[in-house]
Amino acid sequence: MLSYKDAGVDIEKADRFVQQIKGFVKETFNKNVITPIGGFAGAYLLEIAKYKEPVITSSTDGVGTKLKIAQILDKHDTIGIDLVAMCVNDLVTTTSKPLFFLDYFATGKLKPEVAVDVVKGIAEGCKQAECALIGGETAEMPGMYDEGEYDLAGFAVGVVEREKMLDGSKTQEGDILIGIASSGIHSNGYSLVRKLIDIKGYSYDMYIKEFDKKLGEELLTPTRIYVKTVLSLAEKVDIHAIAHITGGGIPGNLIRVINDGLKAVIQKGSWEVPPVFKWIQKEGNVPEEEMFRTFNMGIGLILVVPPEERDKAVEILEKQGEKFFVIGELAKGEKSVDIV
Repeated sequence: MLSYKDAGVDIEKADRFVQQIKGFVKETFNKNVITPIGGFAGAYLLEIAKYKEPVITSSTDGVGTKLKIAQILDKHDTIGIDLVAMCVNDLVTTTSKPLFFLDYFATGKLKPEVAVDVVKGIAEGCKQAECALIGGETAEMPGMYDEGEYDLAGFAVGVVEREKMLDGSKTQEGDILIGIASSGIHSNGYSLVRKLIDIKGYSYDMYIKEFDKKLGEELLTPTRIYVKTVLSLAEKVDIHAIAHITGGGIPGNLIRVINDGLKAVIQKGSWEVPPVFKWIQKEGNVPEEEMFRTFNMGIGLILVVPPEERDKAVEILEKQGEKFFVIGELAKGEKSVDIV
């Protein structure tokens, strides 16, 4: 007699996993979450009266091959923060407030202790972004993944007043570019990093003097979540555009939020490039252009503000304790991002 468990799917174990995560998932709830954990759908009460023209925004993303490093090191408690960050940092470029988050966790054979750590990280990311983790899917799929492997995807939904929503259309000549520091590599460029480590025969446990920690520890540093910083700044400063620096680096992302007829002029040396990027460039003999096209190079978010708002923005960011740099400006010219 053949059962689903014989085929590799243990429903009872999955049920126990849901019970294990209920506590910290519920910690992300607020009064707008009106369904209990475990239902077929999550429900979030949208308080429309707060808005004149509410716009619902959404974003979905993953964390790429950073997952492989978490799996190699058997450290899973921060990768969920990365997952939330990649989604909500995209949302907040429109100055949307993230409302709720959902996750998708897929594996060949469910290991509850691993899955619990992953969801703990997701819940922590949601707390940082002040959004509710209202649902998700845990899929056990024998034959789809090798032993110990899993995949993650995240989905975030936000809301913004239409007249306050940013899309880059306000950008103009003379706007100032303010870069907010990243916490490291964040969640892009890991295929290049892993290739470098493979070629060199390095271990993720090796100590690297350049950044005074083990290589794996540095590479698993969680992605910064910029929601609180941006939303509080947007209340007081006329921001013209925001770029989340992900895959494609500064050139590939900043160009997405500036008007035609404008070029962004970025000054190299105007910010501190973290040691991890210098190490990658040196060890891999990676051309500088490739580094800027692949990695954030220490800038996780770029704010585009009119010159008359510069001092106010700087003052607020200083009070917030943010590490930031004035890195350039917008000038007339063929639409481009020039790092000079």
